[in-house]
Amino acid sequence: MIQDVIDRLKSLQDILSEKFRIEAEIKNLPRALSTKTELVSRMKKSYIDKSAQYDEIKSRARDLREQMEQAEREREKYESQMDLIKTQREYEALDKEIRDATEREQSLRKELQKEDKALQEMAETLERDESLIKQQEEELEQEQQKIKSETEAKQAQISSLEKQEKKLTPELDEELLFKFERIIRSKEGQGIVPLRKGVCTGCQMILPNQFVNEVRDGSKILFCPYCSKIVFYLGDDESSFSDTEAEGLTDIIQAFGDNDDAFDFEDVLDEEPLEIGSDDEADVVEEEDALDADDDSVTEAYTEEEEEEEEEDGEDFDDDEEDDSDSLNLDDNDLDEEDEEDEEEEEEQ
Repeated sequence: MIQDVIDRLKSLQDILSEKFRIEAEIKNLPRALSTKTELVSRMKKSYIDKSAQYDEIKSRARDLREQMEQAEREREKYESQMDLIKTQREYEALDKEIRDATEREQSLRKELQKEDKALQEMAETLERDESLIKQQEEELEQEQQKIKSETEAKQAQISSLEKQEKKLTPELDEELLFKFERIIRSKEGQGIVPLRKGVCTGCQMILPNQFVNEVRDGSKILFCPYCSKIVFYLGDDESSFSDTEAEGLTDIIQAFGDNDDAFDFEDVLDEEPLEIGSDDEADVVEEEDALDADDDSVTEAYTEEEEEEEEEDGEDFDDDEEDDSDSLNLDDNDLDEEDEEDEEEEEEQ
């Protein structure tokens, strides 16, 4: 019964992992459009701001044009009154009004030319931005259609996987199925793993012996205490090599096989043991005797040298003592002579 559940869970694991992978892809598909959508939104906002600026420039240009036309009418009015002047004072006043109107008209005309130029540049910018926005919107729409078709295709795959899932789940416990699906979602599509040499192959942790024995017993579904994955027992593989160990041994064998000078155990076993004959033994004994004789001669020579050095040291010591005694006798004689001289001097006095 438990083995049947394990087999169903192993088959269900492949189906659920593929299903969850496709669902994640469907979820991530719209994110591919987020950058382009944000770009289009920024371009539209910029276009709206520039449109507002265009309207302001257009309004200022209209006001300047009206003011310029007003100044032009005033100038023409003053110029028409020149024929009616009778005095010099009236002429000077009217001439001043004409100059002021002319200066005002020229100033307004210059400002109007600047605004017209800015208005034209803004209109070209708006036209270019509008064309670019339209192009980006078309590309965005194409991407959306592409994503829609991909989503539909992936949804069809999910439907097919769900049909396969329904064939396996009816006989499984609901609580076990719920835990199993949650584990696969959180453990990157892996929810059930084999036990190998007392180690969970899902997290590579050594499991307690009691737990390992329970897994081998196969009486119930057990979850790894470290990674929470379901653990099942494949069989007695304690004495067998793992795939990694087998590959390592194969590499070693090949390395020795490729090297012609490699160490060969069979060659060593085939070699005959070394034998020492009587002649060889005699030679060895003679060499040892010769070495002992050399050692004795060296020792005797060394002993004679030491005795000669000791005799020389004794003679040197005796000579030194005689010299010291002679020097002491000389000093005593000198002292006696000095004492006699002192006594003679005292008597003369």
